[in-house]
Amino acid sequence: MNLNQPLLTDLYQLTMAQGYWECGKIDTEACFHMYFRDYPFKGGYAVACGMSQLAELVDGFTFSEDDLAYLGSIPAPGGGKLFKPEFLDYLRNFKLSVDIDAVVEGEIVFPYEPLVRVKGPIMDCQLLETALLNCVNFETLIATKAARVCLAAEAPVAEFGLRRAQGAAGGVWASRASVVGGCSSTSNVLAGKMFNLPVSGTHAHSWVMSFPDELTAFRAYAEAFPTNCVLLVDTYDVVQGVKNAITVGLEMRQRGQKLTGIRIDSGDLSWLAKMARAMLDEAGLTDCGIVLSNDLDEYTIHSIREEGAQVMSWGVGTKLATAYEQPSLGGVYKLSATKPAGSEEWIDHVKISESSAKLTTPGVLNVRRYYFEDGHIAGDMVFDTNASVNEGEIIIDPMDGLRRKNLSGKQYRELLVPLARNGKTVLADEHRDAMAARQRAQEGLATLDESQKRTLNPHTYPVGLDKDLFERRRDLVARLRGISR
Repeated sequence: MNLNQPLLTDLYQLTMAQGYWECGKIDTEACFHMYFRDYPFKGGYAVACGMSQLAELVDGFTFSEDDLAYLGSIPAPGGGKLFKPEFLDYLRNFKLSVDIDAVVEGEIVFPYEPLVRVKGPIMDCQLLETALLNCVNFETLIATKAARVCLAAEAPVAEFGLRRAQGAAGGVWASRASVVGGCSSTSNVLAGKMFNLPVSGTHAHSWVMSFPDELTAFRAYAEAFPTNCVLLVDTYDVVQGVKNAITVGLEMRQRGQKLTGIRIDSGDLSWLAKMARAMLDEAGLTDCGIVLSNDLDEYTIHSIREEGAQVMSWGVGTKLATAYEQPSLGGVYKLSATKPAGSEEWIDHVKISESSAKLTTPGVLNVRRYYFEDGHIAGDMVFDTNASVNEGEIIIDPMDGLRRKNLSGKQYRELLVPLARNGKTVLADEHRDAMAARQRAQEGLATLDESQKRTLNPHTYPVGLDKDLFERRRDLVARLRGISR
């Protein structure tokens, strides 16, 4: 499961690294930022995740002899070997020298603001790009999906998507990200062990099918797990399954025990849940809850709740672990500034595109989050840490600057915190813990307006550039395009 190694990258990162080495640019400092351009799932927010895995990547970033032997074997398209022996010798003793700052896991984040800032020798920054994007993109996407599901559920959600996840590594990190996003537990035992997550689960249809009849299967399970008995009632017929569960529940009550719940995993879940609730109540098992599962997502959960079904908890698998509807966050990692060896001045860089959405922002950036007096967030300002800040005035429109918002006078905090210094991780323990990140996400979601959290057509949260930074970028773009201002 240890994929935290330097060869988890695209080949062009290594060919560029050899190019930097060969042309004498390895002492040039650079600053890169990772961010995403659009709201995932057409929502109004994202939940940051993946920084703990990024810290593990930094800690384990060394080239082994086996790595170097493999790189030395790669042929060049025109003949010979792609990598020079002298460059591979350089990599043999290579150590990262980067400073990394990032938002903490569980932070509520928005498009076009940096989630991660990497600063250091340009080759070092380049070598981290692919793996950094891999872990932050995927885990932020899953944590955001989990938050949407849990907000719709308004009851505990168990994640159990491992069997449908994108491979073992994807399944493990999806389980962790799901808990960061709000899930109360996971069925993934390995993830529970690795990350100290609550694990949960009952039985499958095969348990019932392995006995002569359903009632016998239910009685056996109740005897085996008298303090955590949730019976799956849809193996054959839901109505009969509920009746058999009621029989077992009443027998457990006579023994001083309690039937925790029943689970329905197929059919018209809303209608069946309401029917089962009526049957359980009529039998006096008002304290027996109903668990629903079967290809659920935030939309179906919202619909079931709107129809009046009373649900104790939900099981969500495939559509959570695979980020159903959106396969990628689309986060990018862009160069924003360089500083030649021996210089004290940073040089701004922007990428210009025919698409305004792909215009980048220069500088060494951070984010200030401003708050209303009631604790709700008011707006985010992206600013350059090496320049003066036009306090509180942000430009929201990235092109013409017509949309502005004044946040002056409001309290704020800065979002990026140290993750690594000089190639060594310094991320605090509380910023690595998944359950602490889950709590942080809950608190962060509470600072959003309800209109920004709704599933359909949410309001857009204001994120903009510091006024002076906006003007600096505008002038740089004009100069690069040969436009006089």
